[in-house]
Amino acid sequence: MTVVPADQLMTLICDGCGDTVTGAGCTLPDAEVVWTLVFENDWVGSPFASGPHHCPRCSVPAATDDGLGVDYLDEIGHDAAARDVDPVDPVRRALAETVAVGERELVDLTEVAVIDPTGLGLLVRAHRDARQRGRRLCLVAPSRFVLTVLHTMRLDGLFPIFDSRTRALSGSADPVAVRSAPR
Repeated sequence: MTVVPADQLMTLICDGCGDTVTGAGCTLPDAEVVWTLVFENDWVGSPFASGPHHCPRCSVPAATDDGLGVDYLDEIGHDAAARDVDPVDPVRRALAETVAVGERELVDLTEVAVIDPTGLGLLVRAHRDARQRGRRLCLVAPSRFVLTVLHTMRLDGLFPIFDSRTRALSGSADPVAVRSAPR
């Protein structure tokens, strides 16, 4: 466990050096989702409390006496820090590749592991645009994190959700009931 919740605070612990940062834990009502704390403090890693998480110092390659940096941590028995990736790019790509099937527009989120407020805004705007055209924006294969954020933000009822491309393209009228977050 790399995030420790306590009252209204959460302590984020770096899996590389053990450094900590404490922030408000009430940003999202789901204690398992910590992406706001991670991104607000320029850390990298999992959007979930279980990690891994790395502080800014450990998230960039650092030279050591033996010439090994964090890129080589797997050689000494540790996980390498995740690299910074703009979470909006996969959402933009998914929206650019939207497929129309009947009155539905299918957005394949297979490659979207995490979503931030900007990406969420893009989905809501795409939903509104589709509705104005008399269509329905459907999400295909969203990650557990995306489902959790949609549920947390009370947007899970806005989008029909399909668990696979096959089901979404099959012409089935009904999306799959997907649990958005562990209860």
